[in-house]
Amino acid sequence: MPQELMYQIALTRIPLIGDVIIKKLLEHFGSAGEIFKAKKYALERIETVGALRASALLNFRDFEAVEAEMAFLEKYRIQPLFFRDPGYPQRLLHCYDSPAMLYYKGHASLNPPRMVSIVGTRHPSVYGRSVCEALVKDLAAAGITIVSGLAYGIDIIAHKAALKAGIPTIGVLAHGLDRIYPAAHKQIATDMLEQGGLLTDYSSQTLPDRQNFPKRNRIVAGICDATIVIESGIRGGSLITADLANGYNREVLCVPGRIQDIQSAGCNQLIQQNKAVLLRDAADVLALMGWEEKARPETPPAVQPSLFPALTEAEQAIMALFREKPQRHLEELYLQTRLSGSQVAVAVFNLEMQSLLRSLPGQRYERV
Repeated sequence: MPQELMYQIALTRIPLIGDVIIKKLLEHFGSAGEIFKAKKYALERIETVGALRASALLNFRDFEAVEAEMAFLEKYRIQPLFFRDPGYPQRLLHCYDSPAMLYYKGHASLNPPRMVSIVGTRHPSVYGRSVCEALVKDLAAAGITIVSGLAYGIDIIAHKAALKAGIPTIGVLAHGLDRIYPAAHKQIATDMLEQGGLLTDYSSQTLPDRQNFPKRNRIVAGICDATIVIESGIRGGSLITADLANGYNREVLCVPGRIQDIQSAGCNQLIQQNKAVLLRDAADVLALMGWEEKARPETPPAVQPSLFPALTEAEQAIMALFREKPQRHLEELYLQTRLSGSQVAVAVFNLEMQSLLRSLPGQRYERV
């Protein structure tokens, strides 16, 4: 394996040097190798690095452990994916705190056209189980890759349903790839390697410690186009994933439950607070994401252009986004058009006046 990979892995093992700092260092020095050659004063001058982090980097000496990790990766054919590598999940790149390094074993693409995460309680009801199985079965017809966390409950039900339906499924782990947790899911994990894969940002010898799971959830949320929550209590870990997905401007959908059901209290709350779309079936997912239209030949818009004045460049840029997906959050328009807040506001207002867009609750807009 190349020497640059050794330095990339080394960066991830240095105390105080997290994913955001690694990316900032790469911006300044160009490569991981050049970072380790840098002088202390050059490191300290970089914003948010400072003296403590510069010292931690310069004092790193444990390259023997890095070489052992590289040998482990080669022996078990695990693919290291630095954030600059072509195979790195491109959706994840848009998340500011995405891992600088990932480790992947499997055959499924991490950049498929359609990717959805399914999360939920570890103790699902019969209702939750049946909804999950039926949902995955129906989503399979649309060629969607299913992502979850290989945990008990909804996670493993989603993985099994995906395997049964013959679609790719990715398990995101909160530990290294030298183990499977829980051990009861080892066979399922093995089956997933052929039809999907296992992904983590933790190196080997990393135990499934409690604090790793919320951090793992950022990958589950960020790697997908949408996150689906099936049964979660008010304090369920799945709500962390839903919150992260909202923060990344991803779609969040929740399966509702009876108001008396503790297992559905978290889902019902997200729907009530307009932090999630109510999900009834797979058709709701396809409609929300605009994937139904992509499966059919594109047809020209029903609006006659001659009825409206020519669109400005800003309005054209915004409408181009809505051709890809019929519903968008206002924040998406800021991020993807790179227009100023005032430009977006004026353009959206004009498009509403021309009946090309209509507003929805929660700062969302829909193509008419």
